[in-house]
Amino acid sequence: MRTPLLAAALLFATPALAQAPADPPPFKATKIVLVGDSTAAVNSGWGGAFCGVRVTSNVACVNLGRGGRSTKTYRGEGSWTLALGEMKGGPFADTYVLIQFGHNDAYGRAERLTDLKTQFPANLKRYVEEARAAGAHPVLVTPLSRRQFKDGELIDDLIPWAEAVRAVAAETGTPLVDLNARSAAAVQTMGPLKAADWAEGPPSPALAQALAGGTTVGVKFYEPPIPGAAAVPMDPPGQPPATPPSKFDYTHLGSTGAAACSEIVAEELMKAVPALARNLVP
Repeated sequence: MRTPLLAAALLFATPALAQAPADPPPFKATKIVLVGDSTAAVNSGWGGAFCGVRVTSNVACVNLGRGGRSTKTYRGEGSWTLALGEMKGGPFADTYVLIQFGHNDAYGRAERLTDLKTQFPANLKRYVEEARAAGAHPVLVTPLSRRQFKDGELIDDLIPWAEAVRAVAAETGTPLVDLNARSAAAVQTMGPLKAADWAEGPPSPALAQALAGGTTVGVKFYEPPIPGAAAVPMDPPGQPPATPPSKFDYTHLGSTGAAACSEIVAEELMKAVPALARNLVP
């Protein structure tokens, strides 16, 4: 038989024992999602270096850059759906999505191309709208400059596409990272031979000698026609070469180029989105 004192003790103790400990408030972490083509992707662009060294441990950085994609094909294949899932996933305090396209919208295979005046800006606007609807903060990034030269002067063939990105950013009130302008200025300062250090692989000795003359030639990827230079097709017909082609070209980035361009992106992002500045490493 329970004594009155024991019964009273059990009565008051039971509610406390029944209550589960409250969960602590979620850690206020930030997520950054990278969306774009090969010049933002891992191993060929600036995105790997950005996620690897340009953010603090308070940031979850997810690189969804895909080689060969345009604003049209990135959506059509389902990569944008994956990106939207990342924007909605987890109790992050804030999620930012950096969107960089232009290279494959401008040049290459027909199924990738978009019209500069109509489709390209419309596609960018739709990305911005849908990112915001998913609860994320979109940031537009102008396309990385190619490293093509004629007589020592940079041929930045992506300027019209960069201008279109700037116009969409202004129209939609979206923060802008002007990678095109910053990378073009850096490449012009370096000149064609030194700028070759940004590539995935070194130029051949013969090509390096030609670059020292001030004009880019012999690219192994795709080079839009410039005065005095022959165009090289992106997908040449015939059998694959007996030896793998060089990774050198005037578009993609190796470790040196990725480090330099990820620094540019971090610096410009700190200015465009001050709230992110304390979690970025320029």
